[in-house]
Amino acid sequence: MSYDFDRMIERKNTYSTQWDYIEDRFGRSDLLPFSISDTDFQAPNEILEELRRVVDHGVFGYSRWNHEDYKQTISRYYKNAHQTEVQSDWVVYSPSVLYSISVLLRQLTKEQENVLVFDPMYDAFINVVEKNNRKLVTVPLNRETNYEIDFALFEEKAAQCQVFLLCSPHNPTGKVFSKGEMDELIRICQKYQVTIISDEIHSDVILFRNTHYPLLNWYNKYEHLIIVSSASKTFNIPGLGGSYALIPSKELREAFLVQTKERDFVNSPSIMGMTATMTAYNHCQDYTAALVSYIEGNMTYLANYLECELPEIAFQLPQATYLAWLDVRGLGYSSEKLQEGLVNVGKVGIMRGEVYGENGRGFLRMNLGCPRAKMIEGLERMKQSLDYLKDESYVK
Repeated sequence: MSYDFDRMIERKNTYSTQWDYIEDRFGRSDLLPFSISDTDFQAPNEILEELRRVVDHGVFGYSRWNHEDYKQTISRYYKNAHQTEVQSDWVVYSPSVLYSISVLLRQLTKEQENVLVFDPMYDAFINVVEKNNRKLVTVPLNRETNYEIDFALFEEKAAQCQVFLLCSPHNPTGKVFSKGEMDELIRICQKYQVTIISDEIHSDVILFRNTHYPLLNWYNKYEHLIIVSSASKTFNIPGLGGSYALIPSKELREAFLVQTKERDFVNSPSIMGMTATMTAYNHCQDYTAALVSYIEGNMTYLANYLECELPEIAFQLPQATYLAWLDVRGLGYSSEKLQEGLVNVGKVGIMRGEVYGENGRGFLRMNLGCPRAKMIEGLERMKQSLDYLKDESYVK
């Protein structure tokens, strides 16, 4: 089946966070957005057909997720897509990845205990740690050497922490952690009995023949490993609701279920979200392959455009995700001045890097999960903004 990723779909007036509420992030509502990480692509036809079947049935009563159809779907997906053994009993439903992380942090740590993260980091990690009254402990990734890990520093910090919160593949840099890097991270965490929670929501979008290594590949060596993920990013279904966690520890898994079912009362899933997830994982891997190919094309176009038109912006092709991480330090502008030009001149919304941690300062994160025509328009608007900023008559 072919998929038309070039198709421009009007998303305004659909309550879209990216399109209808862009003013919340940038102060203006008339921007072309490349911000929050959903895509502008329609979900695969297989998912749409299944959702129509559910709608046509017309009865939307309470639903259950704790059945083998759902759990084995996820188990088979990890086996087929990542060659990773996942027992179906490890699968638990959650309304969102961040909800899972929030519950797990409260179960695995006490208030004011330390949670280790890389910097830059997925921006929601900051709030999920700090708003739960835990302390964020950071290890900067080396921006000058393709985000290499300083393992000596990592070990020093890990010795002080109870949990390591990993984003793999990495948002916002697009880094895929190598097998050697994963070996060493897990060795250190095992040494200090640090539990690893790995957010692997971007693990379908692996670019340019790189290989993603799911955390649970190491379960036979170290038991304190948890994956949290969802089909929502790849298949653009976050509005349907639903995610899952893979928790091998029976004790922790049962505690998680007590919290979700008996305290927070989120045990009845959205039938639409559950149906979409099962359909995606069972029938839509050709869509994933087509999506990856299209995103590779967007990233390659971006690299060529910047080289020709905006050579002051440094960019390395990412190994994963549809998020482009742009090094704008060579432009010589402050983050505030750059954003003022982008927002008020080009009228384009691109996330500033410091949102993702102090080590993101001097960067922009641009969502390229969009039709190429939209991306090209965004790049032209960016160039217009920068041409204006170069004009000495520009007054801040």
